Amino acid sequence: MSELKHYAIISADCHAGLPTEQYRPYLDSRYHQALDDFLAERQAMLAERAAAGQRHEEYEEEWNTQEGFAGGWDAHTRDKELDNDGVVGEIMFPDSDSISGTTSPPFGAGIGATGDLEADLAFAGAQAHNRWLAELCSESPLRRAGAALVPIVFDVDKAVQMIEEAKATGLRGGIIIPAMWNDYEPYHHPKYDPVWDACASLDMPVHVHSGPAPREDYLDNMGIYVSEVIWWAYRPLRFMLWGGVFERHPNLKFVVTESGAFWAPDMLWKMSDQYESIGGAAKIAKQLGAAIPRNPVEYFDRNCFLGASTMKRVEVGRRYAIGVDNLMWGNDFPHPEGTWPHTAEYLQNTFHDVPVDETAKILGEVAAEVYNFDLEALTPVTERIGPTPQDLGQDAEQNITKWARAKAAGRFWDTGADPAEAAAI
Repeated sequence: MSELKHYAIISADCHAGLPTEQYRPYLDSRYHQALDDFLAERQAMLAERAAAGQRHEEYEEEWNTQEGFAGGWDAHTRDKELDNDGVVGEIMFPDSDSISGTTSPPFGAGIGATGDLEADLAFAGAQAHNRWLAELCSESPLRRAGAALVPIVFDVDKAVQMIEEAKATGLRGGIIIPAMWNDYEPYHHPKYDPVWDACASLDMPVHVHSGPAPREDYLDNMGIYVSEVIWWAYRPLRFMLWGGVFERHPNLKFVVTESGAFWAPDMLWKMSDQYESIGGAAKIAKQLGAAIPRNPVEYFDRNCFLGASTMKRVEVGRRYAIGVDNLMWGNDFPHPEGTWPHTAEYLQNTFHDVPVDETAKILGEVAAEVYNFDLEALTPVTERIGPTPQDLGQDAEQNITKWARAKAAGRFWDTGADPAEAAAI
């Protein structure tokens, strides 16, 4: 293997979205009055929050008026900001303004969408965003993979049609489905099999993204929300792993995005332990085997990926238990909780002692495989903006030695190693 000169960084979590009122030309005209009503209701809600002291308006103004923030919808600014961050390619999700939500698709159809939306409006808002996103992707098709909004809970046939249209218009980044299905059927239900068939045959990864949560339970307590929101995002993964979705659809790719990775080792360990224990219990072994004849961890390894975004050192330290081939980094551009515009510093602090081959996988190679980026065609961009191992302060020999015991420990429940050795930092 030749020595790596520059990292081809592909951000598995970026955001793009128009100021909501600018979606009007992409929205079927019969929904224009509904858009006006939606904008008025949202403005009233923001004013109410401000009056209650629940908005940090000075911070919002400072963040949302900086020049680079316009990259959320302006192609030229976007390329400039990603270049400065060393990002060669990106997977794009909606809602470029994560503070006040003023650049989200109409009618709540963005990353916060749930099964509580009005079905007709949810499809309309999603379609408007998908139409615009296809135009943005066409500006730099080698570097951009747009993920289409598809609210599958409401109408499976219509969802399949939207998936086919998204692929045909160049949205190769897959689809985003509501993380919460509410009163609709959960995602291991056979009703969704046509959706999974379409996504598998078209090579369109399926995503859930953090955002939805039962906010009405929290009484405006943001501490409870931020502690729970990630759980709601990866909850569908449990249903699909245990429910046999990946047994029925072996080529389906499923991605949990912007939800960290800290929870994955414990989930995988416990699932494996439960499967092996339950499998030996005669009273339910037959029922379990009918859904999944293999350990759920096997399906995770083959079908599932984590767009863990700005993963922390503790998560990078547990990569062998999670699965290096299942991890994807992202800068979360242009959200303030991401690493933009300080990605270079972040990468140095987080990956300075990680082996080069594993760094290359997490920063871009896994995403390139999942989303079919042409790394060879992107070589000129990579050589122009991609950081080198030296830029990250990496010493190849020292790094390999440092992590040898953790790598050998791997998934401690399989290797029998001390769990502490599998999480060296």
